[in-house]
Amino acid sequence: MRLCLAWPLFAAACLPFGAAGFFTPAVAQETAKEAQAPPAEAPADPKAAREQELRHTEQSLQENEVSKLQLQKEIDQLRGDRAKLNAALIDTSRRVREADENIAEAEARLDAAQASERALRRSLASRRGVLVEVLAALQRIGRRPPPAIVVRPEDMLTAIRTSILMGTMLPELKAEAEALAGDLAAIVRLSATAAAERDTLRREREAALADRQRLERLVFVRQADLSSAEKSLDEQRDKAAALARQAATLKDLIARMERDSASAKKAAEEAAKSPKQAQSPAQVAALAGSAFRDPARLAPKIAFADARGVLNLPASGAITSAYGAPDGFGGDEKGITISTAPGALVTAPVDGWVSFSGPFRSYRNVLIINVGGGYHMILIGMDRISVEVGQFVLAGEPLGMMTSAGSGVGESGRSSIKPALYVELRKDGVPIDPGPWWAKSDSEKARG
Repeated sequence: MRLCLAWPLFAAACLPFGAAGFFTPAVAQETAKEAQAPPAEAPADPKAAREQELRHTEQSLQENEVSKLQLQKEIDQLRGDRAKLNAALIDTSRRVREADENIAEAEARLDAAQASERALRRSLASRRGVLVEVLAALQRIGRRPPPAIVVRPEDMLTAIRTSILMGTMLPELKAEAEALAGDLAAIVRLSATAAAERDTLRREREAALADRQRLERLVFVRQADLSSAEKSLDEQRDKAAALARQAATLKDLIARMERDSASAKKAAEEAAKSPKQAQSPAQVAALAGSAFRDPARLAPKIAFADARGVLNLPASGAITSAYGAPDGFGGDEKGITISTAPGALVTAPVDGWVSFSGPFRSYRNVLIINVGGGYHMILIGMDRISVEVGQFVLAGEPLGMMTSAGSGVGESGRSSIKPALYVELRKDGVPIDPGPWWAKSDSEKARG
């Protein structure tokens, strides 16, 4: 039989029992010496590590160059075909969003594994005295071993006393040893889990990087086509900036843009032609099932009021502030706030026309989309917006990116304070609850 002890700073020590169930003295002393010895470290070769890192970098650069050539060829084929370009934009945006979600999940699992490992190590460190007592007991047993009854039958009384003592002490020693061994095994398992999660995280980030590069090129082509079609784009931007300086509120800004900006006015006129609201639940279900499938559509195929319960959030993340919640200033929230990952992609939740795009008052970037039927969706907090005033965007198309840096760094080295995207829905200029329009998540569907 072997009784195994474990300690985070020592190797696992297995304590053999003799035939009579007692610790052998030689092994007890040897165990104490082994436990006190520092763990052996594998010699590191900095030169070999640098060479391996250099080879990996060179291979990544070569693969990246091949990917760029393939991407350029694909982009060239998509030029001039609006439907294919839209389909590629929406599909790539979906993959980027999925990659962002996978990265967030992998980071959460990695953080949990590392936190558990740190907690176990702190627990073991706090029980250092237990190991010292166990080893001290073994050394005492080694200095005064129980007599061999077959060789010295006259020491029967001493053997019986020793057996009684060991019978009292061994259960406690064994329990402590098993607890220590279990904790060390858990640390090894958690370390392996963390290493696997780091590898998963690396692969997800590499895949996300490739999709983001593809998305940037697609967005560039889309906006370049728009620029060539709209010769007065710079003039429109200047006009929008001037109107933003004059407006006092978001409601005033929307009214000014759709009255005085040619592009926004045209967009508002197109939005006014949006489909009429469905007359029956069956008609709503039929429209909702096919409304967002045609990438060549030039206008919404469903009234915004009928899109309840089918829209995706514009960015991946958790809703940290709900509509109607206290805003901390004596009022209520007029929209929702989504905590996103740094650099998260923001996509259009629904078809619509861009009424405003740019800075407004104290907000760095504001995007207002006219979704028809008197509804406007407002998104605030993006670091970069990639659409222009008057542009028609499809549900799922990229609108911009969140900032790539948070305002704090956690233990793992990642940003601890995530970027926030504020989303507000207005009907005839008045904020309303956007909750009924969002599709249920998988967990919400499971709860019913």
